[in-house]
Amino acid sequence: MEINPGSLEWKDAYKLMVGSILPRPIAFVTTVDESGNVNAAPFSFFTAVCADPMLICFSPMRKGTDGSKKDTLANIELTKEFVINIVSEDFTEKMNICAADYPAGTDEMKAAGLEKEKSAAVKPPRVKESKVHLECSLYQVLHFGEHAGSGSLVIGKVEHVHIAEELYENGRINSEKLKPVGRMAGHIYTRPMSDVFELIRKTEPR
Repeated sequence: MEINPGSLEWKDAYKLMVGSILPRPIAFVTTVDESGNVNAAPFSFFTAVCADPMLICFSPMRKGTDGSKKDTLANIELTKEFVINIVSEDFTEKMNICAADYPAGTDEMKAAGLEKEKSAAVKPPRVKESKVHLECSLYQVLHFGEHAGSGSLVIGKVEHVHIAEELYENGRINSEKLKPVGRMAGHIYTRPMSDVFELIRKTEPR
């Protein structure tokens, strides 16, 4: 198959991306609006940027209905703060409840039965069920279009990290104990720690 992306509707281009860029980690993002209402939503366009400064990024797409900004993006632009809550197997279904398109001002955490914990450096709360939290201030946001299928790149500077004590071993996070969940295409998720292998990087070119 040879495909020119410019000839595709955005939904078809999206299917090609999520079907080839995988598995994808999930950023379960908590924010607050100007009235203090909590919003929680998962995003699977998520990765690290660099370690010094410690930067992460995720990409919220515009709503497919009218091209408007999602509440998460609107809240971050307003308050300049958010928390990335890493998703583990044991609360994946509750995370998925928060993915629905609720009206603005809805507390998705309450709807999903998730507990809030006070953050150390930012106003948005942490998801208590998560074992790793990255509290972030907004470093930069870039916008790419203003219609359905468009999106933004949100870069956050990590101001504080919370790690469950049982995961932290000699300066590292034990991934097997974290039991992270990844996103595949469609409604499919994966447990990346269920089948892993080690591959030592070569120090000399062949």
